[in-house]
Amino acid sequence: MTDTPTVLTSTTTIAMRLDKFLAASFPDFSRARFQKLIADGYVSVEGRVVDDGGEKLKPGQTATVKIPPPAPAIPLAEIIDLNIVFEDKHLIVLDKPAGLVVHPGAGNENGTMVNALIAHCGDTLSGIGGVKRPGIVHRLDKDTSGLLVVAKNDKAHHGLSEQFVSHGLDGRLEREYLAFVWGKPERRTGMITTGIARSNANRQKMAVSNSAVAKEAITHYEIEESFEHATLVRCRLETGRTHQIRVHMAHIGNPLLGDSVYGGGFKASISKLSEPAKLSLSYLRGQALHATVLGFDHPVSGKHMRFESELPNALARLRVDLKG
Repeated sequence: MTDTPTVLTSTTTIAMRLDKFLAASFPDFSRARFQKLIADGYVSVEGRVVDDGGEKLKPGQTATVKIPPPAPAIPLAEIIDLNIVFEDKHLIVLDKPAGLVVHPGAGNENGTMVNALIAHCGDTLSGIGGVKRPGIVHRLDKDTSGLLVVAKNDKAHHGLSEQFVSHGLDGRLEREYLAFVWGKPERRTGMITTGIARSNANRQKMAVSNSAVAKEAITHYEIEESFEHATLVRCRLETGRTHQIRVHMAHIGNPLLGDSVYGGGFKASISKLSEPAKLSLSYLRGQALHATVLGFDHPVSGKHMRFESELPNALARLRVDLKG
């Protein structure tokens, strides 16, 4: 959905009421809709804003309509179980399960974490961070599990957002992930530094890029445990780009298990796994990625807070079965 208005322009050849002329010129919109747009100041004639739909146009006059983008729907409160790790009057830390969408969007208008938060927190989230993303200062992909912090008031939202914008370079923010990847990275530890931008070939994907619009992305990784055909790595983010870990690990030849978007070329590797490991992998909702550590300075008290989350059952089971 675009945030820019749609502009319609038409020139009359006969004398006619403005609202009737617009309805006749643009049949996709009703006359009543144009009457409201006129009253709200979105219509001009020869550059002059007109607020009366009954104004008579003269032959040769041009009318211009700016149709604003639809206002986003306000998410409804829904009773959905939340795994609350910490909560006070300023913020709430959650351990998100795989499969739960963080905020409403195209195809996910309800059943999201935001819907659950509105039910849990009530009106305290209202207006913080936008209508569809109240309180959200960072997000996890739908199929990524783990720790996430949400602001409950403006002061907390500003303080947390500032830390995420600085990407932890000032030492306040800490984010670590556990990822199961195919194969074994060449080095036990490493730093991946690239640009990341939306893929030109597939707008639903991100890609390593050196284009002018690419944003710098830095991921540090360390091998936690090696298996015969896969590796468990710990990733520490220095930046927070969309799909960053998934893109970076695929870039070095070690895409995440269960990642159909960036690891499609490793489907044949599944056949090499033991039967228990194949079964565990089939139970995953998506990529084998878990946000295991989240640290930040409390935006009001200033106290440093650090939270850890163990691998969820599905990934813990996969770990056991990969060991054989």
